Amino acid sequence: MDTTKHDITTLFAQLGLPNSEAQIDEFIASHDLQDTTLLQEASFWDEAQQHFLAESLAQDGDWSEIIDELDVRIRQSK
Repeated sequence: MDTTKHDITTLFAQLGLPNSEAQIDEFIASHDLQDTTLLQEASFWDEAQQHFLAESLAQDGDWSEIIDELDVRIRQSK
């Protein structure tokens, strides 16, 4: 059973990315998504990250709400 706290910080850690608040804000500010691009299909993810995001969203599990939050934050940073 996964007892990990599911928040934006742990999502970034799960993705193997720097996960301080400042590093997360910098990542979000430096990445854009086209309106027609799904977050999990963005070119800035590696294959493992894309797979994790896609699987998590497909399962509509614990990570999906946080992934949706990240999606919104990236799209709003334009």
